[in-house]
Amino acid sequence: MKNFESFLAGKLEEYVAYRKNLGYAKKALRHGLNDFDRYLREQKAGWDDMQPSFFLQLRANIQKNPNTVNKILSAVRSFFNFLIRQGLYAHNPLQDIPPLPEKYFIPFVFSPEETERLLQAISNRLRKTKEDFLTDVAMYLATLLMARCGMRISEPVRLLLTHYRADDGTIYIEKTKFRKDRLIPMPISVMTEIENYLSVRKSLLPHDQNPYLFAGKGQKGLGSRYVRDLFHQRVKDIGLSGTKQTIGNVTFGYPTPHSLRHAFAINTLKRIKDRGESTQHALPVLAAYMGHRKYQYTHAYLKVSDAKHVAGLIAFSKSQLDVV
Repeated sequence: MKNFESFLAGKLEEYVAYRKNLGYAKKALRHGLNDFDRYLREQKAGWDDMQPSFFLQLRANIQKNPNTVNKILSAVRSFFNFLIRQGLYAHNPLQDIPPLPEKYFIPFVFSPEETERLLQAISNRLRKTKEDFLTDVAMYLATLLMARCGMRISEPVRLLLTHYRADDGTIYIEKTKFRKDRLIPMPISVMTEIENYLSVRKSLLPHDQNPYLFAGKGQKGLGSRYVRDLFHQRVKDIGLSGTKQTIGNVTFGYPTPHSLRHAFAINTLKRIKDRGESTQHALPVLAAYMGHRKYQYTHAYLKVSDAKHVAGLIAFSKSQLDVV
């Protein structure tokens, strides 16, 4: 990570070290402060320039979305509170700098019924030739693991045969997004479909040496691009929207393969809540299952409505535009 270079470089380094000792992530903190440090250098700023007007200009000149700008200003505001505690400032020059109006993103969430329709649409369009049939079944199973186990699209396509453990019904996922390995149990229905695929594959390709659980061409695994393309084709087939909708400052996402992961988490938490059980107690377990580095990332799913509520939000937002 690049060192700070402005006249505040020493104090910025000191502040980052202080926050790191409190348990905060160093990389994320430096990312916001780097923009501030770069602006200080560009403006050749010194202590006398640290006035509210300077930070209003900073806010106007950061060419990023409002959410990111507000995070940068928040980081700088916290830095000046640090300087105040050291006796270097009496008042925070950002104290009265208002945040920019933020834009909000609500991801697309498949309902359980929509997930079933998607999987059925993929299953109904399997090609008949030997090679194409096995490839199509493999892509169906990759999608099934995203829907039933909340996997990222990169995870099922990288699975090796040795990662599949039929004896205890688990799959070992290696070197995921955060370089964390994890072992997850599979639903019996998913395991049955994988067993059927492997049996047919062995029968059709008795000399198969492909090391991947879901075989692509040659000795390679499936390409995630092909799984993604198939997903979008079948989403269109079942009549789901394929475009983002922006209404006011809210953007409603369109279906992507990652939407299946969102839906898995949200619908799992909804089922737990419907049973009268604590979703908070379930979060650490769900976080480990999904491979989140911190269970706080999983906590964000508590703030996302299920598919029915998202559809209601879109309809309500459109109606308010008509009223205005």
